[in-house]
Amino acid sequence: MIVKAAPQVGRRHGETVCCAGIDLYGNWLRLYPVSFRTLEQSKKFGRWDRIKFNWRLPNDDKRAESRRVDQQSIEIVGQLRKSERSRFLTKAVVTSLARERQAGRSFALLRPEIIAFKVEKKDTKEIAAEKQLFESIRAQDDLFAKQVTNNYNPCPYNFKYRYRTDDGIREGTCQDWEIEATYHNWSREYGEQRALDDMYRVFGQEYPAKGMLLAMGTHSLHQDTWLINGVVRQDDFGQGVMF
Repeated sequence: MIVKAAPQVGRRHGETVCCAGIDLYGNWLRLYPVSFRTLEQSKKFGRWDRIKFNWRLPNDDKRAESRRVDQQSIEIVGQLRKSERSRFLTKAVVTSLARERQAGRSFALLRPEIIAFKVEKKDTKEIAAEKQLFESIRAQDDLFAKQVTNNYNPCPYNFKYRYRTDDGIREGTCQDWEIEATYHNWSREYGEQRALDDMYRVFGQEYPAKGMLLAMGTHSLHQDTWLINGVVRQDDFGQGVMF
């Protein structure tokens, strides 16, 4: 497993998380829907965990990588060792999203040149609407309410990357669950301003300098729109000189 995006809510599936990984043959698989917070603790996989599960092709998602998962069948069977990670990812790394779309793919591990890391505060009405939507879904789903005792707290900020690929300059909001969780943890421990300063330092400076990749996926309804689903830190993938 490589990617776990921040939770989203919908009337059809409730609170779900879009996850993605690479199989033994180097193919991306998009796992959906996964109600991650309701999973048994033994099934709550993390990045670099090796898992197996039952799946079928979805009727409502024609993207080649998408799999409808029986989340009760998820089993963690191991973890990719640190010494193996760089070699495992290397074959999946790309520098052009346009070429991936032309090849019929909707998921990619992108090595970009990071131009800027931006933090934008959400409007208070937007935050309230997000929280209300989560709460309304929670209230309708008895199973979810019983299994999840803590409410989901939407992040008050959007974290964005402006980056250059072979196709040109792009900008997008990072949907990685880790980046939101990091902000929440740091703001509780250090306060809001120090948390934001550390977010700039770590995700905007240290990660790009030491090596990072962006896990990119297309929007389910707008498949020419690429979203930043995750950030992958790896020392072997520094920015270097791309152009």
